[in-house]
Amino acid sequence: MIPAPLFIVVLAAAVVIAALVAFRSGKSKAIGEYEQKVGSAETRARAIIDDAVKTAETKKREALLEAKEEALKNKNEFEKEQRERRKELQQQEQRILKKEENADRLQNELSRKEKELNSRENTLNRKTEEIKALHEQKVTELERISGLTADQAKAELLSSVKEDIKHDTAKIIKEYDNIAREESEKKAKEYIVTAIQRYAADQVAESTVSVVQLPNDEMKGRIIGREGRNIRTLETLTGVELIIDDTPEAVVLSGFDPIRREIARVALEKLIVDGRIHPARIEETVEKARKEVENTIRQEGEAAVLETGVHGINPELVKLLGRMRFRTSYGQNGLKHSIEVAQISGLLASELGYDVRMAKRAGLLHDIGKAVDHEQEGTHVSLGVELCKKYHEPAVVINAVESHHGDVPATNPISFIVSAADAISASRPGARRESLETYTQRLKQLEEITNSYKGVEKSFAVQAGREVRIMVVPSEVSEDDMVILSHDIAKRIENEMTYPGQIKVNVIRETRATATAK
Repeated sequence: MIPAPLFIVVLAAAVVIAALVAFRSGKSKAIGEYEQKVGSAETRARAIIDDAVKTAETKKREALLEAKEEALKNKNEFEKEQRERRKELQQQEQRILKKEENADRLQNELSRKEKELNSRENTLNRKTEEIKALHEQKVTELERISGLTADQAKAELLSSVKEDIKHDTAKIIKEYDNIAREESEKKAKEYIVTAIQRYAADQVAESTVSVVQLPNDEMKGRIIGREGRNIRTLETLTGVELIIDDTPEAVVLSGFDPIRREIARVALEKLIVDGRIHPARIEETVEKARKEVENTIRQEGEAAVLETGVHGINPELVKLLGRMRFRTSYGQNGLKHSIEVAQISGLLASELGYDVRMAKRAGLLHDIGKAVDHEQEGTHVSLGVELCKKYHEPAVVINAVESHHGDVPATNPISFIVSAADAISASRPGARRESLETYTQRLKQLEEITNSYKGVEKSFAVQAGREVRIMVVPSEVSEDDMVILSHDIAKRIENEMTYPGQIKVNVIRETRATATAK
């Protein structure tokens, strides 16, 4: 909306502009016409001005009216808002008053209950004092009747409770040991017997020396050669020591590396059959024997893979498996042991519902590090782990290899199965043989552990160290103590000794009464 003064100014400017335009356009006309038109223009201008003034007045009144209406509207809204606020304040005030009333009532109730509690507390204190006095009176009376002080009676009670607890503990240990032993032995025997029955293989003990039979003692001189050149050549090419002693018609081959010893054995047997023994012929024969042994190694590895049904093994690992044919542990052939562990692992996995193929694979490769432990530094476990990682064997197989001797914790059931199969293969009768020194040391350590306990009179390791019988002094070891003692000794043997299979701990307590009739 345009203000009235501004509208008048604009209208006047328009009139002036129109007059100027009319003036310029009619300059060439007669002066009379000009005057006539000026008069007419003035008349129209006055009329236009009057109209503009009237319009401006009208607009002004309208603007004032609208402003009043807007002010009235704002006033009404403000008054309405004030009324709503006053109403809300009144409601809040009523709520606050109500809360104050509730608080006063609650305070009164709390005060009343506090008084009741104080009264009860006073009563309780009075009764406590009475009870305490009665207790002291009874204790004094009991001490007078029994002839014991309170501390002495307490000591006797504790001793009695201690004996009862010891008896209950021994009873619980014995009960749960029997239950656990019966259940675990039953299941374990079922699985192990089933696995062993389904897989039975002959074991032939092998030594770390090879003996080559000679047709006659004259052959020893030909093997030695003039000034010993033949035997030196053979030892240099094979890395094996030839022992030619007083043993009739035999030559002993001694060497740390079983493959070198096998090459020397094959070469020597070929030379004996051929009869032509000289350095050039020895060199040629040793080379042929080396190729023949390498071919045998490959064939043995392939046969082991086919026998166990394990497929997809890297050819280099297959070749290393073949080298295990010439590796022994306590007289047990390494490759035969690995095959046996693979088969038993597969059978146990089948009984327990695990992956049979993965169990066989892990069992077959669990001792693969022994194929190279003559050539590289490290234990056969660490070397086996490196080989399995190098040829991308599954993580399950790697864990079974590094955990089968307890070096690291097993992370999957297959690893536990392989450890059990390895123990079964190694500890079953006839599988391995121990040196006399190792055997006697184990028996001595077993008896030393059992004799170190208080109350043990003597002990005997029997059944090749698979059982220990412990005689205890009856006056020092009760029947309940026997159960705990056998349990403690078994745990200590497990922690401190290394042995195949199991060791049974028998604690024997015998009480005898002797009298003489005169």
